[in-house]
Order: sequence, then C-alpha cells, then structure tokens
Amino acid sequence: MSVLATQDVSAASAASTPAFSPEGIAARARLIREPVHVVGGPDGRELGLATGPAPGGPVLGTLPPLYPEWLGGRTFCEAHGVRFPYVAGEMANGIATTRMVSAMARAEMLGFFGAGGLAYADVERAVHVLADELRSRPNWGVNLIHSPAEPELEFRVAKLLLHREVPRISASAFMELTPAVVLCSARGLRRGADGRIVRRTRLLAKVSRPEVAERFLSPAPAALLDRLVAQGELTPQEAALAALVPVAEDITVEADSGGHTDNRPLSVLLPRIASLRDTLGRRFGYQRAVRIGAGGGLGTPDAVAAAFALGASYVVVGSVNQTATEAGLSDEAKAMLCEADIADVTMAPAADMFELGVRLQVLSRGTLFAQRAGRLHAAYRAHGSLEEIPPEVRGPIEREVLRASFDEVWRRTVAFWERRDPAEITRAASDPKHRMALVFRWYLGSSSRWAITGESARRADYQIWCGPAMGAFNRWAAGTFLAEPANRSVVQIALNLLEGAAVLTRAHQLRTYGVPLPSDAFAYTPCALA
Repeated sequence: MSVLATQDVSAASAASTPAFSPEGIAARARLIREPVHVVGGPDGRELGLATGPAPGGPVLGTLPPLYPEWLGGRTFCEAHGVRFPYVAGEMANGIATTRMVSAMARAEMLGFFGAGGLAYADVERAVHVLADELRSRPNWGVNLIHSPAEPELEFRVAKLLLHREVPRISASAFMELTPAVVLCSARGLRRGADGRIVRRTRLLAKVSRPEVAERFLSPAPAALLDRLVAQGELTPQEAALAALVPVAEDITVEADSGGHTDNRPLSVLLPRIASLRDTLGRRFGYQRAVRIGAGGGLGTPDAVAAAFALGASYVVVGSVNQTATEAGLSDEAKAMLCEADIADVTMAPAADMFELGVRLQVLSRGTLFAQRAGRLHAAYRAHGSLEEIPPEVRGPIEREVLRASFDEVWRRTVAFWERRDPAEITRAASDPKHRMALVFRWYLGSSSRWAITGESARRADYQIWCGPAMGAFNRWAAGTFLAEPANRSVVQIALNLLEGAAVLTRAHQLRTYGVPLPSDAFAYTPCALA
C-alpha cells in the first residue's frame, strides 16, 4: 500500500535530522514506514526523534518500520490469503453486496456477503455471482445466520455454500450449535501429508457471550455429528476428524455493534474470550491456536488500534460500511447514517427472533422505527391473539405503525410466506399467537427493506442497523476526503482505518519510551490511499 498525501518527500528528507520541537516530533512519528530513533538532546534531558539512518549522537532506542499489514496476527493473513488483517462484515439483507465482497477480495482483504434475512433464491444468485467471479481467490465468503424460526432455510443455505465451495463462512447470531453450522465446519475435513487436519471450508464465528464462544471453541458435539453421518451429510471419517478440532478456528468477539449485540465493551469481552480460548486449547490439545478477532464499535483508527492492542488477530468493521459506495442501502438511508452521532442509536425488537424477545441496535436519529417496533412487541407480550387486542390499542397500531388493518397485513403476510415457507401459514392457522407474531414481523421485515429501496413515504419507519461507531466515524471523517460520499468506498474506508491505526500505534510505542508527543501525533486525517 502506498500512501498519498501522508509522507511527502520534503518531510522525509528532513527527518534524518533529530527533532525536539513538538511539530518536528509529530512529523517524524507519522513516518511509520521508516525506522525511528529516540535520541537524546544536548543537555542530556531532552528526548527527540530522527528517522532513516541512525544519526550521530546518543541513540537511546530504535523502532523498526511499521506497516498496517503487521498490526494483527500473521497467522490470520496466512490462513485466509490476505494482506491485511481486516474484514468487511456481513451486513444483512444484502447490504453487504457482492460488489463489496469483490472489492475487498481484489484489495487483498476479506469480505462477507450479507445473506441474513434474504430468501434462498436471492442467496443462491449472489453465491453464483461471487463463485464465478472470485473462484480462484480464497479471501471471500458468505454469511450463515442462525435462523431459529426457519431451521430448514438455514440448513439449505449451508448446503448451498458447501456445494458452491464458498471458501469462507461467517456464522452469526448463533446461540447454540445447529446441524447447519456443524456441517459447514466438518464437511471436507481431511488429513494432509504432514498428518495435520486440513479444512476445506474455514468458519469464522461471531460471538458476544463466553458460553456461546465455548461451543465454537470446542469440538462439535458427538450427537450432532452422528446425526449428520446418519443423514449422509458427513462421512464417518469427517465426523471423526471433527471431534478433534474446534468448530471454528476464528472467533470474532462482537462488542457494541449494530444489529444483533449484547452491548458488551470490547475491553472486557475480548480478554475474557481469549482466556477461554487458551483454557480450551489446552484441554483439547489443539495443534493450532484459535485466532481471536474483534468486531463492534470499530469506526475510527483509535478503536481499531485499541482492538489490536487488546490482542485481536484481525478486526471486523460493519456499521460504517453501510455508507460505502458499494453498500446496498438507499441514498436516503445513507444520508441519515451520515448525520448520526455516537448517542443516536437505540435497541429495538429483532424481526428474526421477535418471539424470543431478542433485540438489536438500530439508528434512532430521524426514524421512529424503534418506538413503533417496541409498541408491537408490547402488544404481542400482553395478548394471546390479534383478536384479543382492544380497540384503543389496535386502532393506533393500524393507523400509525402498520398503516393498514390487521386483515390487510395478514393477506400480505400470507403472500410472503407462501413463497418462502408455507409451513409458517399452516402453523399460524392453529396458533393465534404465532399469527400475531407474523403480522407484527411483517412491519419489522418491511422496515429494513424500505431503508434499502428508499421508500420515502416510510422514511420514519426505516430500520437501519447501527452502533455508536457510526457516529464516531462521522466525526473523524468530517471535513476530510472521506466526507465526500463518492470517495467513501469500502476499500478507502478500510485503508484509512488501518493506516490511522498504524500511525496511532507508532505514537503509543514512542510514548512508552518517554518521548514528549504532542496531541496531534495521535491524530490521523483521512486521505486518498492506494
């Protein structure tokens, strides 16, 4: 990666002369691709910096060049065939588009298509596009989202990904292991020439709780493996090898992210799961250590640098990529995201786990989705069926939230599920509460589609998944190269976050040597990178 507008020739040529002024120290600290020397001043008390060849006079310490490629774990880059320890996360409903995944692959990073929430046919089309375009590359993947309300769809998607030999699968929102995710982990396992177990498909699992992390850090349960063997989905040999390796060899610790989240701080959660990784690695005698990544709350170089400082092998960036040129979100919704600050988010009921009471983090500024979805879930909890909802509650819901009668929404719901899974309609016929859930889920599902298509009449109902990182990114990018929408490609976002994280990492290294760094040495301004 070459850096434009960051290290100009005149600055580099002057940098070999030791600098003791705040401005000189800051300028030399930013030259991360050169060795930097901590030097003593004439009076023996001052500390300054010089870059390039070691200068004359007392050199108290030297730091080697630093590149963004080196911030994470080298084994992550080797395992996934990437140059940078950076992942563009799988924003659901196709917001993380095939264009985004392709752009990341070409830039030697890793990206995942957002298959969550899509119909099988839509996922199939996207997988075919990516498989045809990126067949020779290992650094791309597709999301497998836990779908407790649609286990058959989850399993069909898993088999599709394996059939088309998708090289990387990101498993998200799982609360327990399912046949689908175990199949993705175990299919194709074999022993290499050196006797080590080789994976055909690499599984990255997003987790936000230690108990869920433990399931992915352990070998697959024997009962699930036996079931898959009995069904002919796994060979006995694959099942035997699956009992010797963790379900996932990359665990993404998901902190305060957009969408599904437990709102945990990364600084608490990542060390806890890293410690659990080490404990289970010793217990099961794994030959390779599971890599731990960080996701959620990463919208600035400071946050990315902090994640690597915590020990993350890689970072996963999600919310901010919704404003990228390749993102499958309407211009109107992108504009709303660009106005967000760190407090402009809230929790709301999730469409895919509505009955379970699971909530996700969404944008609150400029939209009433969270309040309106909350009204629907309150009515669902309080009543056993649509017919039980009293007129004083039903009327406002129909007028202000659904903008249609319960009967009309039910007709639309039937049309949707007849295409996607007719069993849901059959179940609703004998379960009035499930019928009520499907009607209310129509609003939650439609609200995200309105944001994607730009349904202006329903702007106040847009459901836009978003964490506090979006606001932090907006403040960092304001007035810079990345403030212009046309410049905000997923690759430019990634390169600037990584470059900035490297600059901040160098500054922190120098501070530990006692160098008097001014505050602007810890700031990085986005610019065009290639």
